[in-house]
Amino acid sequence: MEHLITSGGLRAASPKLTISLASTEDEVREVQRLRYQVFIEDMGLSALANPERLDRDEFDAVCDHLLVRESESLRVVGTYRLLNPAAARRLGRLYSENEFDLGRLNHIRARLVEAGRACIHPDFRGGSVIMLLWSGLADYMRRQQCDFLVGCASISLADGGHNAIAVYQQLCGSHLAPHEYRVTPHLPFPVEQLAPAPRAQVPSLLKGYMRSGAWVGGAPAWDPDFESADLFVMMPMANLDTRVSRHYGI
Repeated sequence: MEHLITSGGLRAASPKLTISLASTEDEVREVQRLRYQVFIEDMGLSALANPERLDRDEFDAVCDHLLVRESESLRVVGTYRLLNPAAARRLGRLYSENEFDLGRLNHIRARLVEAGRACIHPDFRGGSVIMLLWSGLADYMRRQQCDFLVGCASISLADGGHNAIAVYQQLCGSHLAPHEYRVTPHLPFPVEQLAPAPRAQVPSLLKGYMRSGAWVGGAPAWDPDFESADLFVMMPMANLDTRVSRHYGI
């Protein structure tokens, strides 16, 4: 897979996929349609359905949107939403602050980018799209001169929450953030009230974060809208750079 960065902006390509930042409102709507399909239709969240079939909120207008297209059909098959420090200052908060108290991170806010709304079309979940997105994330972080990538990683509660407990317990044993980077959920998921599943099934995106050296910021928050338990994840940029460089040989 060929990896290309042009002076005109973020741009990477392969024989089948291209990656860029959304530059028009139409491209943002393409991203919102993909998110709607993945987050609302595929997950069966009828309470969040809307006639426009767009997943959108007030963060979309101030964020950058990383998108991957299939070269032949030009359809958007993967995306990340990125909130840089300047945009976060304009908005007054990070998306993660809807779920967590991030007070302990105040001293590094100018050095972190928040990534969210990550999703990949069901037909393109073999690994190439997520690695291309991570390549784009690494380039974006370098351009923003930021040291930390943060965000929320969701675990489905379809089994009643038992897997979420098992995942949390497993990751706390090996990937818990240093004390000075811990966060507190506003609406904690009841980790003490449920038995963990016999074996943790770590979502692929979260597994990729952990393999790249990310930290879990503490106990999970409960997101009743998306029927998920959310973990705050924090990744030092140096770890992400190492993974992307190893994969692409750059």
